[in-house]
Amino acid sequence: MIELQQLEKTYQIGSQTVRALRGVEMIVEAREYVAIMGASGSGKSTLLNMLGCLDLPTSGNYLIDKKDTSSLDDDELSELRGKKIGFVFQSYNLLPQFSVLENIKLPLFYQNGVDAEASHQRAIKLAHLVGLGERLEHKPFELSGGQQQRVAIARALINDPLIILADEPTGNLDSHTEQEILDLFETLNKQGKTIIVVTHEDIVGDRAKRVVTMKDGNILRDTKHETS
Repeated sequence: MIELQQLEKTYQIGSQTVRALRGVEMIVEAREYVAIMGASGSGKSTLLNMLGCLDLPTSGNYLIDKKDTSSLDDDELSELRGKKIGFVFQSYNLLPQFSVLENIKLPLFYQNGVDAEASHQRAIKLAHLVGLGERLEHKPFELSGGQQQRVAIARALINDPLIILADEPTGNLDSHTEQEILDLFETLNKQGKTIIVVTHEDIVGDRAKRVVTMKDGNILRDTKHETS
């Protein structure tokens, strides 16, 4: 599903050169549930941006579904993101003027040839999947933090992506709601989605099937374990 080959990312900040990624190599198989962990500055967020095709490596190769992303132009990268990757962010990134249903359907506005009625019904189905079937017309300010994150997860699923990338998805949630969101990720993984979560929270890493620990732009440890 995903293969990273000697991935490097270098930033120039004034006269200082920062090596955010230093020859990272990793393979993620389909249907894996991976937590990427590490201290601030370890490179985990930079790696997530690479995985989401939101940024390009300085050198090395990133293959997704056997396609080398370095050979794609901006339009092709956008198409790849739209069809194969769903994003979930810590800050939810919902549009405040849109309802739950409209926020879920938002990624479809950027797709050509979308069947409006089929998309509408899929959005309703996803709202029910995340437990918001009774709140379709509510605006984000009428929802709790956990409910907003559920909307964000449903939005990430609307294009039926192969991969869900989540950046600190429980960072703004209380412990009870955090467990509910992690239960939802677990369910999605069992349904066949590949889940990659960036987190600094051990409780999130404990629920994943594999933990990749980063330090100074390198993979320090890569540990697989079974979850109950």
